[in-house]
Amino acid sequence: MGASDESDLRRWAEPDPPDEPTGQHLVAVPGPDGHRQRPPGTAQAWENTDQAQAAVEHADGPEPPAPPLCPQCGLAGERRPTYYGRHILLEPGLSAPAHLVPAGHRWYVDAGGRAWNSGCDEPEPGAVCRVPHRPACPGLTPEEIGLGPWLDGVRAANERRARHQADAGMIPGDLPDVG
Repeated sequence: MGASDESDLRRWAEPDPPDEPTGQHLVAVPGPDGHRQRPPGTAQAWENTDQAQAAVEHADGPEPPAPPLCPQCGLAGERRPTYYGRHILLEPGLSAPAHLVPAGHRWYVDAGGRAWNSGCDEPEPGAVCRVPHRPACPGLTPEEIGLGPWLDGVRAANERRARHQADAGMIPGDLPDVG
């Protein structure tokens, strides 16, 4: 190993002087772009995605140290952290069979106390999930809760299925008297 090789190794192994008074050390990345590093405090690449996911999943519970109270109705909820650094308010002590809770509103709590949303994944048979406060909040309209689009999607899918059955001639001749 030559003298220049040893100095290169030393340069990569030794931390750069701190950029901030907090004592944060940046280590140069090997290669031609080693001098390009994000300034301290810059958002990471995934933070925008995390913020978007939190907005879609309504993980907008009050952050500590604020009390876990719903800003719309003032009721207390069970605040749980999510895997993307936000908090969700769950209905205290309320669990429900997952197949009865609309997709996107099924929350589960892991052994470490973190809540995660299963999104549109089909629940396992017999699964029980936690119910977020948002769909049960008396301070929100159904449109604000977000169940309207879910039901509209179900209705549209049923309409397509019904039209398909009608086109295929699979509709019974007489409908039963239900009223």
